[in-house]
Amino acid sequence: MQITWGRAVLAALTAGLFWAVAPDTAEAANKKEAPACAQISFRPLVPGAPDGEQAAGLYKSRFGKIEVKANVKGGEAQDYFMTINGKRPAAFGGPLPKHVETCLKAKHVVVPVKSQTGACLGGRFRVVVDRSAAPHLAMFFGLKGKEWHLCSATQV
Repeated sequence: MQITWGRAVLAALTAGLFWAVAPDTAEAANKKEAPACAQISFRPLVPGAPDGEQAAGLYKSRFGKIEVKANVKGGEAQDYFMTINGKRPAAFGGPLPKHVETCLKAKHVVVPVKSQTGACLGGRFRVVVDRSAAPHLAMFFGLKGKEWHLCSATQV
């Protein structure tokens, strides 16, 4: 097959156009904002973990880092909690704002949420982040049976 001069020029122009546009596209991707509603699921620790504070799961993105950790005693998790960017966040005071209900429903959390009393335990864990309106919240849930129970919430 013979490549004509016109095809060679067209190929060169196409390649040049791609390289001229590619850096802008990568820059635009880095400027994307965090989603208005997101969920991250975590599994519990397996029995027999060493005593002390143990990491159960980690989620890291360009928007931050969320870890689920557990206090372990006698090889069993006694309490689970979340950390955001390496720090245990301050608890959100008061009831959850009305605007988070849409996000929670989209992530299959029954509204109104049931609060966990005492230690946070469950068969699975979920962090739901709502940035649809102020205040932006990260909510930590534990699954007991078929219901998600709110363990903690914090402003992000």
